[in-house]
Amino acid sequence: MPERIRVVIPIPLQALARTDREIQVVVNSPPSLEAVLEALETRYPMLRGTIRDQVSKQRRPFIRFFACGEDLSMEPANDPLPDCVVSGEEVLRVVGAMAGG
Repeated sequence: MPERIRVVIPIPLQALARTDREIQVVVNSPPSLEAVLEALETRYPMLRGTIRDQVSKQRRPFIRFFACGEDLSMEPANDPLPDCVVSGEEVLRVVGAMAGG
């Protein structure tokens, strides 16, 4: 059964995709980070290569994923998303990390 996942993207990617800050994508169950990113890049092809490498499918070094108060960035991309994201209570946040001081 397809699930509707809410995703919040950083303002620069919002401008690139010409969309609102929060996007909804539909993915098959069980929804995973990989499925969400595939759906996001399919719906907004201009985002391909901005969140993850097009060839390796690895996230870009300064991109992080957060949901339900947890950093999901280092979790396997095929792991199911937290229930609070699947239910629509929480959003999956794509965050551009800052380095330095």
